[in-house]
Amino acid sequence: MVTIEHVRSRFIKHFDGQTGNIYFAPGRINLIGEHTDYNGGFVFPGAVDCGIMAEVRPNGLNTVICYAIDMKDKVEFKIDDPEGPRTSWARYIYGIVQEMRKRGVDVKGFNTAFSGDVPLGAGMSSSAALESCFAFALNDLFGENKVEKWDMALAGQATEHNYCGVNCGIMDQFASIFGEAGKLMRLDCRSREFEYFPFKPENYRLVLVNSCVKHELKGSPYNDRRNSCEHVVKVIAEKHPEGKFETLRDCTWEQLEEVRKDVGEEDYTRAHFVLGEKDRVLTVCDALEKDDYETVGKMMYQTHDGLSKEYEVSCEEIDFLVDVARRCNVTGSRIMGGGFGGCTINLVENDKYDNFVATAVAEYKAKFNIEPKIIDVVIGDGAHKVC
Repeated sequence: MVTIEHVRSRFIKHFDGQTGNIYFAPGRINLIGEHTDYNGGFVFPGAVDCGIMAEVRPNGLNTVICYAIDMKDKVEFKIDDPEGPRTSWARYIYGIVQEMRKRGVDVKGFNTAFSGDVPLGAGMSSSAALESCFAFALNDLFGENKVEKWDMALAGQATEHNYCGVNCGIMDQFASIFGEAGKLMRLDCRSREFEYFPFKPENYRLVLVNSCVKHELKGSPYNDRRNSCEHVVKVIAEKHPEGKFETLRDCTWEQLEEVRKDVGEEDYTRAHFVLGEKDRVLTVCDALEKDDYETVGKMMYQTHDGLSKEYEVSCEEIDFLVDVARRCNVTGSRIMGGGFGGCTINLVENDKYDNFVATAVAEYKAKFNIEPKIIDVVIGDGAHKVC
């Protein structure tokens, strides 16, 4: 677990014994609503109690000096450097600096050391936690006219788009900025309206099973799927010039069927998953208001089947873990995050928890010779100043 003492000790060591302010921003889980954010649909995330912690101190220069504690790597760049650093992790900080400046925050040079305990490659959005941590810090330190939380979330999303090559939606940054302990959030990614839902089920718990694999795929599979969705919307819009079609959120099942032959089977199948996922999120919202966790779990399994067979972002290891959950009578289980590895998120009755965890660990290790990591989910607060 990342601690104030650990971060501060490294900051003092690398920056002449001085101290600054310490900030924290969390990773996130998403109960349901995968690959719907960039399609204008609904998502249902919550912040968690692990994330990125950074100590930050203005240095009076025009230079940002960053020390990544976990990687033991130091990078520096000029505030007004038009290119920025090449080191991948430093580009997130560089991007946030540029995007916050665009939003009116007069960012000056600073020193920073940061560390994190979000499991990398687990689909818990360590990158959004990094962006949100620094967006909050820069707003606090340099924002004479403070920007709103949405500006910070959008700065994080723009960082991914403009400096890191990932055309992501807004869910990850939203959850990292707006999270509240003990609450999940339903976000309408089109209108940005959201609602908090208390999530403290008495007889259930959320647990992640980290497969500890992340398949490196050729090309840009995330962007490819987004392109498929946008292609379907474009074809539907051409057939219905009287309508307004910005994302799949605006499209109906009937319109999707109408263009099936025109868009091709791959794009059709991907869009079919997204429309189904939009409906499943709303079903889960209704179920949670009735404490109907059986329906929540049923929707989670349906989501996984769609992600695996229609959107094709699962993998053998994750499918195996979901099958274990089914055999252990776990209420709900699915892949979480962008896909191709990472975690399953599982809604487990308390009296089935021990058997499920033991079975998942033993069978997965026997099958793949990898010991999965068990992560019990605690819903935590969003980005904030620690001290």
